[in-house]
Amino acid sequence: MSASLSPSSGKPYGLALVTATWRVPRATVYRHRARRQAALPPTARRGPKTALTDEALLEAIRGVLAASPFLGEGHRKVWARLRAQGVRTSKARCLRRMREAGLLAPGRARRVLGPRNHDGTITTDKPDVMWGTDATCTVTTQEGQATVFIAVDHGTSECVGVHAAKVGTRFEALEPIRQGVKARFGAYGRGVAAGLSIRHDNGSQYTSDAFQEELRFLGVESSPSFVRSPEGNGCAERFIRTLKEQLLWVRTFATVEELRLALLEWAHRYNEHWLLERHHFLSPSQARRELMQKQAA
Repeated sequence: MSASLSPSSGKPYGLALVTATWRVPRATVYRHRARRQAALPPTARRGPKTALTDEALLEAIRGVLAASPFLGEGHRKVWARLRAQGVRTSKARCLRRMREAGLLAPGRARRVLGPRNHDGTITTDKPDVMWGTDATCTVTTQEGQATVFIAVDHGTSECVGVHAAKVGTRFEALEPIRQGVKARFGAYGRGVAAGLSIRHDNGSQYTSDAFQEELRFLGVESSPSFVRSPEGNGCAERFIRTLKEQLLWVRTFATVEELRLALLEWAHRYNEHWLLERHHFLSPSQARRELMQKQAA
């Protein structure tokens, strides 16, 4: 209105005349005009500012995933590896950035389970109290199907033995146990592993006379899981899942011998570098050393 021309004089009315006529303070007009002309500040997250921007954190996360010797690690292990590198952030923020960038591993659909026969826990607070053993299958390009046998410590989640064979007999199923007994008890003989229990399922290899007699020879207690209750052998089952996701499903092998050597190499890498949340993101070997120190104290 102040810029409009007077029909009699042909001059603008002016802001002073208009505000005086409307009885509006000129300061109010100037304030509203300045507010419209001022540029809006860029939007940002509320709260204190972190040392790393979201873009810098995402680059650090990508670097951790690229340098990790394992595939599909989740946000918790990425967060732990960032902390080891001196990058401080929260798990929630790490999860948010990985989700927005599509870096999370695909999850499994939950199954509705029936009544549980097994209840409680099967983990131990000391190593070499209970080992779990189980088997899975894979395929080689030249020799066809092969059976993989494993043994894992329920206290530390260490792989104490791993073996591959063309035919998965009861004698081949004993090989991971033999490896673990020699490595952990220093010898292989009658009663050398007294106090150890072996958790296994009800497969024909593990219920055979040869397998059970070998356990008795070593002084080992046989601890079969409930029938059709794989959670009773959950430590071995979980280790096999990791083994599949990190090795058997991502590599091909020409022969059983090539597979066997790759399993031994991978088991060493797993024991030294795989992070376990239940042990505060220590590797299985580190968890063993800490538990042994507490036991000796």
